[in-house]
Amino acid sequence: MSRRIRVLMIFPRFNPHSFWSYEGAVEVLGAKYPAAPLGMITLAALLPAEWDIRLINRNTEALEEHDLDWPDMVMTGGMLSQQNDALALIERCRARNLPVVVGGPDATSSPHIYDRADFQVLGEVEDIIVDFIAAWERGERHGRFTAPRFQVNVTKTPIPRFDLLKFKDYLYIGLQFSRGCPFTCEFCDIIELYGRNPRAKTNDQMLAELDRLYELGYRGHLDFVDDNLIGNKKAVKLFLPHLIAWQKRRRYPFTFSTEASLNIADDPALMTMMRDANFFGFFVGIESPDPETLVQTAKKQNIKHEIYESVHKIYAHGMILFPGFIVGFDSEKQGVADGIIQCVEDAALPMGMLGLLYALPGTQLTRRLTKEGRLHPETGHDLDSRQGDFALSGLNFDTLRPRADILRDFAGVLRRLYEPKAYFGRLRRAVLPMQRVKLPAWIAIRDSLREIDRFFRIMWEVTLHRPDMRWPVWKLIVECLIRNPNAVRNIMVMVVFYLYLAPLSRFWIGETERQIEAIESGRWQPPLATRTPALAPV
Repeated sequence: MSRRIRVLMIFPRFNPHSFWSYEGAVEVLGAKYPAAPLGMITLAALLPAEWDIRLINRNTEALEEHDLDWPDMVMTGGMLSQQNDALALIERCRARNLPVVVGGPDATSSPHIYDRADFQVLGEVEDIIVDFIAAWERGERHGRFTAPRFQVNVTKTPIPRFDLLKFKDYLYIGLQFSRGCPFTCEFCDIIELYGRNPRAKTNDQMLAELDRLYELGYRGHLDFVDDNLIGNKKAVKLFLPHLIAWQKRRRYPFTFSTEASLNIADDPALMTMMRDANFFGFFVGIESPDPETLVQTAKKQNIKHEIYESVHKIYAHGMILFPGFIVGFDSEKQGVADGIIQCVEDAALPMGMLGLLYALPGTQLTRRLTKEGRLHPETGHDLDSRQGDFALSGLNFDTLRPRADILRDFAGVLRRLYEPKAYFGRLRRAVLPMQRVKLPAWIAIRDSLREIDRFFRIMWEVTLHRPDMRWPVWKLIVECLIRNPNAVRNIMVMVVFYLYLAPLSRFWIGETERQIEAIESGRWQPPLATRTPALAPV
């Protein structure tokens, strides 16, 4: 039997002013942060049942000094955009001689950055956590445990410890159905972390996770955090009928979102099942409207059809899109900003997650740029840096186009993307005709009453504090209530996005213009790029 160990799990803060912060929107909705830390509560379920576990999410609550008096160890880790806070946590623990264990995608991609941690648990944790536990119980207080790549059988992954969460703190809770993606996008680190053969959980596993959330009293929005839910189409098509039946039995307690590739538009049967399961939307990486760029970055799944055709097929099945675009590819030409704006207008894409190209650790892009002698070295990890914020710290390499021109295109897209008249005009064209899953009238009324407080919070904010939104939103809501009341929820989702993305985009534009001025005045100089030893100059 394991000795009773006290474990404090600390989820690091995301860098401020990033896309992931939802700054200014979550407060309006009465929450503290968008998403719960699914990775940490999954890890918690893998630890011995005899161990005491507490969770502190630094994005929703403060970490006080007395909190660090309690544990025998601290576990932390996360994404690149959490790196600064994770490193600060490690130093805080070391100052108290408190053993700290680090893991997660950023530590797995860049373990050398986390050398100050006592333990590193790298890769998918299911098969190696037993080795860490055994080492700890032998009295070892440092070590590195690295999982073989892409070999975890996710059908053995336990139900996450949802009981550790404070549901009221979050806009939605995450679930994971599969890991991996079959595509080969050059800039993506998902295939480096989880492989190209998506591994899926069983239907019974997923239904058990839903049952657990239901038993704990959670209702509302669930997000499948898979980086491409349809990466394993066969598995998801086998699962969706069970999900639909579960939703019907439980009277549709949940709405779903996820991430998928644009080729989902080629499968109307799959989209119909997703709509019937009560999926309302998903993120899709469009990246660029330029076919040459998509080919050169190995994003070939996006060139089979015109982007706007694929988007409107998805809209016809009652689901909204949250698209991602990237500026800074080698093959880009002048006028890329016009191309992106034309794409979002043709496809009636209301919002867009826009970033500057960033060479992530371990990716094909990073390996190529290193060989070409164009990758910038790592530039410190102080708390004021913007590590992982691709809108502000992207282009970590020598660009082929003038850097200032790329930044102008980036700022130009943001300026036009979130102009109120254009944004709400696209929203109107996208959502008003949209037919969501037809639910019994009493369920629709129940869900409306469940979210009525959020509706009034949003409209209060729009009416009193956001004059740029006041008229477009009220006009759109009234028209929707007359023409298609079933679409109001999707409109409110996109209004919330505008609440934080419009001011955030203005901040990004200001920062980008300062970068342009620094480049043109000569105050900014690129860091000395790195080369592979084989290609280093003699």
